[in-house]
Amino acid sequence: MSLRPLHFNAFIWPNGYHESAWRLADDDVRNVLGLPYYADIARTAERGLLDSIFLADNIAIADYRATHLPQVQFDPIAVLSALAASTEHIGLIGTGSTTYNEPYELARRFATLDHLSGGRAGWNIVTTVTPLAAANFGERSHPDHADRYARADEFVEVATRLWDSWADDAIVGDRDGGVWADRGKLRAPRFHGRFYDVEGVQPFPRSPQGRPVLVLAGQSGAGVRLAARHAEMAFSGPPSLEAAVAFRADLHAQAAALGRDPDQVLVLPALMVTLGGTEAEARSRAQRLEDLASSEFRWQNSLYTAGLDPDGFDPDAPLPASLWEVPSPSTRTDQLFAAARARPDAPLREVAQEVRGGAGHTHFVGTPEQLADYVATWQDAGAVDGFTIMGSTLPHELTAFVDHVIPILQRRNRFRTEYAGSTLRGHLGLSRPSAP
Repeated sequence: MSLRPLHFNAFIWPNGYHESAWRLADDDVRNVLGLPYYADIARTAERGLLDSIFLADNIAIADYRATHLPQVQFDPIAVLSALAASTEHIGLIGTGSTTYNEPYELARRFATLDHLSGGRAGWNIVTTVTPLAAANFGERSHPDHADRYARADEFVEVATRLWDSWADDAIVGDRDGGVWADRGKLRAPRFHGRFYDVEGVQPFPRSPQGRPVLVLAGQSGAGVRLAARHAEMAFSGPPSLEAAVAFRADLHAQAAALGRDPDQVLVLPALMVTLGGTEAEARSRAQRLEDLASSEFRWQNSLYTAGLDPDGFDPDAPLPASLWEVPSPSTRTDQLFAAARARPDAPLREVAQEVRGGAGHTHFVGTPEQLADYVATWQDAGAVDGFTIMGSTLPHELTAFVDHVIPILQRRNRFRTEYAGSTLRGHLGLSRPSAP
């Protein structure tokens, strides 16, 4: 069987994705506030020929998080723009909210990153779950689930029209005639929708890869529909192999029904990894992280990531059943409510332990050879096109992945031995969209 090459996206989080990672780091805790930390990780990922690095974003934080986790919610686009100067090939994916941004401004910023990086930008499209963000943007309340996804759909359409508002051959460069660009090859969006009105063209020509790569992580019905319409990379997915196969098949079927080529929709679900020279060593490392985990953080974080305010709940009382009677705002909320329904009389502190892994992703613990086998099994089953690698600690786990897992996959002819192109689309095997 001929296999498509695997793809890997490296998730960057201060000290690592596990909540206890910062407690095991041997450097100054403030190092995650400086550019060298991110630059070193980006260069490690590039040394491993990974497709991209990925920065998440929170535009509001709850106070409890300052106690338990490094708080480094820099503007992803600003950080990635700096990393564009210290890397040459690796893709640069950042998160941008469609609920608390304007299409013209966010499209301009991502297209700027795409130009400055030579065509390596990607946009992780999120609708923002936490209601705490509303107050930071002068709003009294957070839009409901359906409204957020309707806005997101229109937002992405506007951004795409802006990126396509210059023809690829609009630049003339006629010094003698005094014509820099052909005005006739500019197409103003003149978009007037339900949520947005945008008139003018993007304030500079089309970027090297035409448009930044569009990335989505939604797992709800609305999230999958949005991904089927717009996403070129999805990094969500269920934790079991069978469910992951069904998820990818459903996403591809929905994309095909919308007239899209399913091969242009890659699925790279998140996978937290802890590696060791032996399985026992890996399990010991993972257990050390768990031993340092805080139950106080777990119950508060379960509420916060479900879109609820932790300060409004008693951890030693059951989660109020009245919450289950209203529509759920996110998949993360579904997970919390399902755990509470299974143990309706259990205190919230205990229920929260059932909602593990930070953002609910799979945690692989084992040797490099075992991880390579795991990746191959999922690829062969048709569940994935690769993975978004979330090192439980950083930079250790990413370095181990690059130095020990990648060579195994290369020997098996499942991963590249050099970058074939210069853009993120080129790495991912995605076509360059033409301007209409």
